[in-house]
Amino acid sequence: MSSLLRVAVPNKGSLNAKAVALLHAAGYQQRTDSKELVVTDHENGIEFFYLRPRDIATYVGSGQLDMGITGRDLLIDSTAPAEEILALGFARSTFHFAGHPETAQSVHDLDGKTIATSYPAVVAKHLADHGVEAGGIVRLDGAVETALRLGVAEVIADVVETGATLAHLGLRIIGEPIMRSEAIVIQGQSDPSTDASQRFLRRLSGVLVARDYVLLDYDIEVANLDRAVAVSSGKEGPTISPLHREGWSAVRVMVPAARAHTIMDQLEQAGARAILVTKIQACRG
Repeated sequence: MSSLLRVAVPNKGSLNAKAVALLHAAGYQQRTDSKELVVTDHENGIEFFYLRPRDIATYVGSGQLDMGITGRDLLIDSTAPAEEILALGFARSTFHFAGHPETAQSVHDLDGKTIATSYPAVVAKHLADHGVEAGGIVRLDGAVETALRLGVAEVIADVVETGATLAHLGLRIIGEPIMRSEAIVIQGQSDPSTDASQRFLRRLSGVLVARDYVLLDYDIEVANLDRAVAVSSGKEGPTISPLHREGWSAVRVMVPAARAHTIMDQLEQAGARAILVTKIQACRG
């Protein structure tokens, strides 16, 4: 048994590029040739295996690999004994049932209906959770919308982005979402956490936090400090240092990147000066 942590990475598709970028940002060596199947990063004690996204949960669930990056939809559809341990926030998608307007209004109207999908296990679980028994689930790869036109199925279950494609085909969404998916890190259910796996997760989490936050620096009169801190309390609270200029303080704090400009406006109104925003490459804790 290898002493290296063995991690599966999607070898292609929408998951690949962002997964590789995340691993690079976390300080891990990645392949330079798309034909490479395995990359060993001895310095970090880890080995990466580049696999079909649909196969990753199976390899991790069987214990052949320790961890992997895949989609939540692919994990559930695999029925492999692996579990989600970290959501990564990219490759998001929403699954819905869809059909002609007169076919059904909710999931409970799907009793006895034939459903075409590329994710039969996801659909079967959702139907079972709602006590619905389909007339059949037809597994198709590719554009499942054609199944309705050809009479293969009465309903489809697929990723829906805006609904514009469905509307163009004369279809509409049926009921609530089946599931919301995104890229995730998975681990075998029987594998206990190790120092290597926890270090891997801390690194990825650090990059994710760094992407969501920026570092904000500003100067403020002590008399206005409480007001300024109230609008920039940050992730763990600000660092406040006295300035050489009497009666003024320097403040450094991590704030959500999406709110950075709003916070800067509020700080300016509170009397802050020399307000600076800096991107964070990575962080811990």
